[in-house]
Amino acid sequence: MKRYLFFLIFFFSLFTVLSQSSTIKGFVYNKANGEPILFANILLETTSLGATTDDNGYFVINKVKPGSYNIKVQCLGYKDTLIAVSVSSSKILNLKIELLPYIQQLQTVDVYADKESARLDSRVSVKKITATDIYKIPSIGGQADIAQYIQVLPGVVSSGDQGGQLYIRGGSAIQNKVLLDGMIVYNPFHSTGIFSVFETDIIRRADVYTGGFSAQYGDRLSSVIDIATKDGNKKQTSGKLSFSTFGASALVEGPVLRETDNRNYTLSYILTAKKSYLSATSSSLYSYVDNDLPYDFLDVYGKVTLVSKEGSKISLFGFNFTDDVKSFRNIADFSWKNTGLGANFILLPTGSSSLVEGTLAYSDYNMDMDASSSDGKQHSQIGTFSGVLSATSFFDKDQLKYGLEMIANKTTSLFSSMAQEQIDNSTEMGAYMMYKGFWGNLLYEPSLRMSYYASLSEVLFEPRLSLKYNLSKSFRLKSAMGFYSQTFIDTKSDRDVVNLFTGYLTSGPDLYGGIVSSFHGEEINNYVEKSKHIILGAEWDIVKNLTFNAEIYYKTMTDLISVNRDKLYDNNSLNSSLPEYLTKSFAIEEGKAYGGDLSLLYSDGRFYLWAIYSYGKVERENEVMTYSPHYDRRHNINILVSYQMGLDRSFEISARWNYGSGFPFTATEGFFEYLPISTPDYDYTKGNGVLYSAYGTLNGQRLPDYHRLDISIKKRFNLFTRSVLEIDLSVTNVYNRNNMFYYDRVTAERIDQLPVLPSLGMTLKF
Repeated sequence: MKRYLFFLIFFFSLFTVLSQSSTIKGFVYNKANGEPILFANILLETTSLGATTDDNGYFVINKVKPGSYNIKVQCLGYKDTLIAVSVSSSKILNLKIELLPYIQQLQTVDVYADKESARLDSRVSVKKITATDIYKIPSIGGQADIAQYIQVLPGVVSSGDQGGQLYIRGGSAIQNKVLLDGMIVYNPFHSTGIFSVFETDIIRRADVYTGGFSAQYGDRLSSVIDIATKDGNKKQTSGKLSFSTFGASALVEGPVLRETDNRNYTLSYILTAKKSYLSATSSSLYSYVDNDLPYDFLDVYGKVTLVSKEGSKISLFGFNFTDDVKSFRNIADFSWKNTGLGANFILLPTGSSSLVEGTLAYSDYNMDMDASSSDGKQHSQIGTFSGVLSATSFFDKDQLKYGLEMIANKTTSLFSSMAQEQIDNSTEMGAYMMYKGFWGNLLYEPSLRMSYYASLSEVLFEPRLSLKYNLSKSFRLKSAMGFYSQTFIDTKSDRDVVNLFTGYLTSGPDLYGGIVSSFHGEEINNYVEKSKHIILGAEWDIVKNLTFNAEIYYKTMTDLISVNRDKLYDNNSLNSSLPEYLTKSFAIEEGKAYGGDLSLLYSDGRFYLWAIYSYGKVERENEVMTYSPHYDRRHNINILVSYQMGLDRSFEISARWNYGSGFPFTATEGFFEYLPISTPDYDYTKGNGVLYSAYGTLNGQRLPDYHRLDISIKKRFNLFTRSVLEIDLSVTNVYNRNNMFYYDRVTAERIDQLPVLPSLGMTLKF
């Protein structure tokens, strides 16, 4: 034990010694509102030294020799800034740099910062999104939303306009992890499938990892969506009011305490709310839709942030998200509520260039379904407490990040088949370390995560690795691989393509209704789901402003726990001799997913074109057969175009066209009447039976292909010095394509997705 303690002390002492060399560090902010600026380039003139700001606007330049220098700061959309500094021996110089937004429009734009970041970051299967990116997509219902943008990303498949879920590179919806300011958010997309719980204008950045993510993230098999919000305007009060035929939203932000000569800190706030009133307007504005659009939601989010002059800060945030769907397709009423409260912080230790970050959060998610069918009432609740503490050390261009994470869950479930609520508690602890280094033209990012699932007494070591090789300034090769795990499962069967109810459970041998103890004759020793990712790719800057990106991937999934669709008999002593897969409520499956994504991006500041083609194949294997899950879409194409017109670029038109090959589905081959003759009081000569469907081969057929065109036209008017009015006219499904959603198994009625839906919106920013 003493030997390990010695190495630990030596390890951290080495970081401390290395961090004492002459260093320039600091934060870069927007001078207009005090928000951190991401991906700004900081160059030390007459040297080869420099850095790029991270997600917090933070930068570090190490190994600076004593002397006087000029620091040049560049970022797209801001005026170049030159700062004179003097560096002393073995000292750390802390800077606070403010950039002024560049209002004058240029004829051409050189996206230098983005090109530099492409060489210095691995960027394997990750898309970094800002609010500006989201506004390039046609704003369905007059409201640009990250849910609509994510559906465009390579490898992402959405199952539908109503109640649609996101499936990323062959993973099910439960395998996607969503973080808001470090807090886990459950079911963050509203029942319409085109709106999320996140207000676009508060998003500082959103990182969407479609695979190969580092050891910083755990407890998910497929993807991570990590969203960070703004701190609030530190300079002046500002806001936004928005109204459309779909809903309304409001935002206000500003300083509570401004920085002064006598006050070396600021306190700011941001508050948002958005409300849908489709259930009230659809009957009059969209009366031609087959059924009313019974969707109502209300999202409220608030945050206060205290920032010191040196850049350390602490934020307190909370939210309340609700969703209500009344009589969806005359099947059931659905409602869910998600509340949360959290705090995160960034600390800059004195005399060090290291960065310490942390998050403490609690969220509570409740969902209810009240069905008119035999499913009856269903309820699912999960309360999660999470804590994360991490530190990042900087060595020249290299970085070392390490941290600890703890997650405690309490799930409560009640279904019509249960005699009483089932309550489960689970705890997960994780420790991770990741290193980013350079060896000539090679960028390498090895990382390791240790996950301890306390309720299952299972410890897993999950190594991961990302690589990028810069063959030239314009061509780069990249790859990623890793091991992943999770214990989180949902309660939906794959047959439920249109089920809006999303219930959550944690895996284990004590699941209600039982779980099989073997798979293909082999005993199951643990109940942790696992996956492996292998990704290869290339980036090519063909010409100025035109970039081509290609990736191929292969993913295996083992020990997957799912609702058992093959169950035929009750799990009791009378049926103990039968195979478990015929009596237990939960089964074990294996799966694999493979495919590739191609994308072409052109952006010159005025014209924006993004074309994406994705090919994917997903297979799942249970005890009986190999099949394709309902989200297995072979071909998916997205073309996004945006163009700004006029000298002031106040008129903008954008369009998105999406094509997707048909989803697999299980056909209904016929019907039969079930007579409950086992019931003692049943009189088969007078009683009526229950109508049951006879299913064909599981997902043995395919729905027709899907395609849709959306268009949005925006016009901005400058009313006063700080006020802008924007009018938005958008049309969803312009040519009114009848995209099939599903067949009603009882009535054999074809149910289509959304028809042509025009909308008008107005936004006032002040």
